[in-house]
Amino acid sequence: MLHGLDQHTNSIYAPVQEGLVKVEEKLRSLAKAETSHVKPLLQYVTEAGGKRVRPAITLLAAQFHPHDPARPVLMASAVELLHLATLIHDDTVDNSPLRRGRSTVSNTWNSHVAVLFGDYVFATSATFVCDTQNIRVIRRFSETIMELASGQLMEYFTAFDPVQARNLYNDRIYRKTASLFCTASESGALLGEAPEEEVQALKDYGYNLGMAFQVGDDLLDFQGDPTDLGKPVGSDLMNGVLTLPTIMLLERYPNDDLVPSLFQDPTDQAKLQKVLEVINNSAILADCEQVVQDYCDKARQSLQILPDCAPKQSLLDLTDYVTARRR
Repeated sequence: MLHGLDQHTNSIYAPVQEGLVKVEEKLRSLAKAETSHVKPLLQYVTEAGGKRVRPAITLLAAQFHPHDPARPVLMASAVELLHLATLIHDDTVDNSPLRRGRSTVSNTWNSHVAVLFGDYVFATSATFVCDTQNIRVIRRFSETIMELASGQLMEYFTAFDPVQARNLYNDRIYRKTASLFCTASESGALLGEAPEEEVQALKDYGYNLGMAFQVGDDLLDFQGDPTDLGKPVGSDLMNGVLTLPTIMLLERYPNDDLVPSLFQDPTDQAKLQKVLEVINNSAILADCEQVVQDYCDKARQSLQILPDCAPKQSLLDLTDYVTARRR
């Protein structure tokens, strides 16, 4: 069993357990090879564990045809490093003291160290991708870094602006989250020597699963346990980030000034609690759950052309995991 994973997740990962162990070894070997001031930072982030959903998708997507197993492992390692780098930068930008109940890099060291270290992890992930020697994968990975950064910029520049909320939401969560899921599944398929039709099917799977994953995360901001989240419930709202539940609130109660009033004074806990109360006592969260379910249904449909096998079943089971992880 991989460290930090529950029994259910480990059963989903069973077809690629060996590959995931190699990914863990690669991540930890980075710190062992580094003798400078970077070493404790690398140890801190690589030993923190995590669900490893994205590298698992990369490895599962590669399992449908005979291939060189070393290259998907390289890519899966790169995908996880890219994910870690975005978390380091996001936490720094958001001034977050905790990530999943654990002190962030910026809080443990400082924001200057966190920015530079995030850049280091980004660059390290790119060296792994180059080692795959697949130009299409290298290009897609570079595009993903651009999308991740532009999504974060979009979130920053549209904070506290209810007017553009719905128009930009899907594009923003694609860039911030689903783009890396797409890259995980598409690159896995490419390095697994899949035909183009299957590459596109797995890319579509990654897109829909990633969109479902982010909407699910948005719901956690209203439903989650602050201890598990590592941040207060409603923290997105306090930071002016408009997620799907808040967007639905604005659409359904256009004459209500609950959200605009909160945005005028984001630290007002009474106003925040009022918004949370209205959302929790309406059909909004159930409707958002349906959006998650719809994306997961599309992800499952994307896999129909693939041959039935254990990796395919694991990809299907991951959609159930995404819909169930808040319950």
